[in-house]
Amino acid sequence: MNVYDKLNELGITLPPVATPAAAYVPYVQTGKLLMLSGHIARKDGKPWVAQLGRDMGTEEGKLAARAVAIDLLGTLHGATGDLNKIQRIVKLMSLVNSTGDFTEQHLVTNGASELLGQVFGERGVHARSAFGVAQIPLGACVEIELIAELA
Repeated sequence: MNVYDKLNELGITLPPVATPAAAYVPYVQTGKLLMLSGHIARKDGKPWVAQLGRDMGTEEGKLAARAVAIDLLGTLHGATGDLNKIQRIVKLMSLVNSTGDFTEQHLVTNGASELLGQVFGERGVHARSAFGVAQIPLGACVEIELIAELA
């Protein structure tokens, strides 16, 4: 399966690699592992500011996590030059800006996990952690980092 054919089928255009907002790089490769720094949810080019359980529900949170996954794919493309070089998505770590009583971080993160599965098939099935946090930089609702293995 060609990853770009699947992206086209899904109507997804990859964004360029985002410029880091602080003292870090967007990705680091060590051996066959490619580690992507956390990407925050963006809507209309700006941080998607919200807190789950206060002013955003689970379904909208899933859309935000999906948007993050698209940005992560853009960074993966920038890092590799060809998403077909991805052997496997190894792990996601998701931080969900949420109230103390919100307990559906795992469902929010499905927005990213499901998209990666659609795009990469079995190569997109990954290990994952999803945490609720009191705040994310710039007030964003979701931040996700990713580890991929190269072929």
